[in-house]
Amino acid sequence: MNADDLAVEAWGKGGAAFYVKAHAGAKRDRVAGIHDGMLKVEVTTAPEKGKANKAIGKLLAKQIGAGAGELTLLSGETNQKKRFGVEGIPPEKLREKLLALAQA
Repeated sequence: MNADDLAVEAWGKGGAAFYVKAHAGAKRDRVAGIHDGMLKVEVTTAPEKGKANKAIGKLLAKQIGAGAGELTLLSGETNQKKRFGVEGIPPEKLREKLLALAQA
């Protein structure tokens, strides 16, 4: 799977949505590339009571420059496959930011 396969779509009013393949309980917090069209994100937090979801959201918001209330978990609360929405960043711009993170 190459970077061109990263799926980012329009969401809300001027925002974008994308999928994340989450790995909780990892050795470190990081964006680990792209897997099956999803951004692969690893966090050290254990997957209990939504703590890993919050850690993923915090990591992503910081990395893409979104405010605390601009990044929303749309689906996948108890699944490795998650969908996040970001307000105020159009799909093309968000895709650029996510690709840069995945390749860093």
